[in-house]
Amino acid sequence: MGNERQKMKRIAVKVGSNVLTRDNGKLDVTRMSAIVDQIAWLRRNGYEVILISSGAVACGRNELPVSHKLDGVEQRQLFSAIGQVKLIGLYYDLFREAGLHVGQVLTMKESFATRGEYLNQRACMSVMLANGVIPIVNENDTVSVTELMFTDNDELSGLIAAMMDCNTLVILTNVDGIFNGDPREANTRVIPSVNYDRDLREYIQDEKSGFGRGGMITKARIAGKVADEGIKVMIANGKTDNILVDLATRPMETMHTEFRPNPNPTSTVKKWIAHSESFAKGVVRINAKATEALRGNKAVSLLLVGVVGIEGDFEEGDIISIMDEDGRLVAVGRSGYSSAEAARHIGAHGMKPLVHYDYMVMET
Repeated sequence: MGNERQKMKRIAVKVGSNVLTRDNGKLDVTRMSAIVDQIAWLRRNGYEVILISSGAVACGRNELPVSHKLDGVEQRQLFSAIGQVKLIGLYYDLFREAGLHVGQVLTMKESFATRGEYLNQRACMSVMLANGVIPIVNENDTVSVTELMFTDNDELSGLIAAMMDCNTLVILTNVDGIFNGDPREANTRVIPSVNYDRDLREYIQDEKSGFGRGGMITKARIAGKVADEGIKVMIANGKTDNILVDLATRPMETMHTEFRPNPNPTSTVKKWIAHSESFAKGVVRINAKATEALRGNKAVSLLLVGVVGIEGDFEEGDIISIMDEDGRLVAVGRSGYSSAEAARHIGAHGMKPLVHYDYMVMET
C-alpha cells in the first residue's frame, strides 16, 4: 500500500474466520473492533476499502444449540442464516461508532458466471464506494450448495479485488505469512516478498484452518493469480495489533508475505475470465496444430478449423474450457457461438473465431 498513487487508493481486505474467532470458536468482538478501527483509519487517510468477511457460520454456531444431527450443508445453511444477522449487526454498530456507513453484499459463485451478473455486482459496489459506503461482502451460504461454493472467502476476495480494480488485496489470516519451511522449526522464516509467478507450493503445509474451509495453499494460489492481474497481494496476521495501519505506513518493517504484481496486467474482461475456469459451461477439444498455435508466442484466436469436439450445453457469451487431445487445459475463454452452432461447424474454415484472443486466458 505505502505511498502508491495509482488511481484511487482502493484496497480489498479479507478477514478469515480464524482471525474473528477465539480458540473455542466463539466470535472475538475485541479483535473485530480493532479491525474496524484500522479500516476507519484507512478511510481517514484516503483509502477506499472493501471488506470481505468470514465469520457468519462461527457466529451462528454459538447462537443456537441444535438437538438433532445435521449434515454439512444443513449446518452451513442454518448457522450462516442466524450468524450473518449477528455479524453484520456487529459491523454496523462498530462502524457507526467510527462515523462510517456500511452495506451488506451477499453473493454466490454463480453470480460471477456471466458477464452481465459480474457487471451488476461491480456497479452495485461502485455506487456504494462513490457514496462513502464500505461494502461488507460474504458468500451467501444459505443458498449455496457444496459443488457451487467458493473454495473459501480467499477465492471470493480475489474475484472482488479483480472485479473492483483494487490496488491491493490484504488477506488477513492467523499466521504471519508464508514460511520457507515448517513454521514450528527454529530456522524457518516468513518469505517477505515474491514475484506474482513464483510457485510456493514446496514451502506450504497442506493444512486447513480450524474454523474455515481454506488453507495456505489456496491463499498462495489465489494471491499469485490476483498479482498476475496487476494487484499487489499481502498475506499477514490479522491478530497482530495494528496490522493494517502498519502495512500501509511501514510495510518493510511489518511481518507479512507480499506478492509483487505483474507490471503488464490483463484487461478487465480477461481478469473476469481468468477467475472463471470453475464457471465453464462446456468443453471444447482442439487438435495438436491448434494447441501449438495457442501456446505459441503470437496472440491468436481459436478457430473452428482446429476444433475436434464440443461437450456440454452453452450459449454464445458463456465461459468454456479449451482442452487439448490429451485432456489438458489449454485456456479458458468466452464462446462466440452456442454449443449447437459450434458443433455444426466443427472443422469449418472462414468463420469468426470460436474464442477471440481478447476473450481468452491461457493456462500457465
